[in-house]
Amino acid sequence: MLNCISIYLKREVVYIKINEEAEQNEIIECLKKKMPELKKMYKDEKNPIKVIGKVLKNKEIDEIQEIIKNQIDVEIEFCMPKSLGLSSIRKTYDREIDISETKFHRGSLRSGQKMEVDSSLVVLGDVNSGAEIIATDNIVVLGTLRGLAHAGAKGNKQAIISAGVLDTVQIRIANIVKEIDRDEEVMHKQAYVYVEDNQIIIE
Repeated sequence: MLNCISIYLKREVVYIKINEEAEQNEIIECLKKKMPELKKMYKDEKNPIKVIGKVLKNKEIDEIQEIIKNQIDVEIEFCMPKSLGLSSIRKTYDREIDISETKFHRGSLRSGQKMEVDSSLVVLGDVNSGAEIIATDNIVVLGTLRGLAHAGAKGNKQAIISAGVLDTVQIRIANIVKEIDRDEEVMHKQAYVYVEDNQIIIE
């Protein structure tokens, strides 16, 4: 795999995205080749690095970190997805939101089903196309979100939406709506959705 690493700058953070199918030796080889490109981004600024994409073992993380640290003195964070999207749930608690209650729904929601809660909502399954979930606070879907999701339904712009796989055409937080063109947007795995500057951001 010749090009298993992509590097880009987004909101003052340098992202290193690793292809999920790449082997460690391919990752190391590709990273070494891309180090000149990475070093060019650190002439003046010291933007932190976030490594995303493939789930890495501790030893693999250490190898990657050592290669970067040997040439650039910069803060490095490894944001690795975990099974069932549990890493995304942790991010929910990183934001300062007063959560009075969380409702859990076991199983998937089928087309035509609608669930509305006056709290945060965790769906232990999928939300299929044609289904709709509405919560006054946060929404976490451990499976695939294909239906419509509306978090912060009473105006809470601090609310978030998180999904193991985000494959929907529309999401809402408070009164802000984002339409997603499936032909243009990639399918987001371990998606984390929030509002910044009155716009919905998907990571």
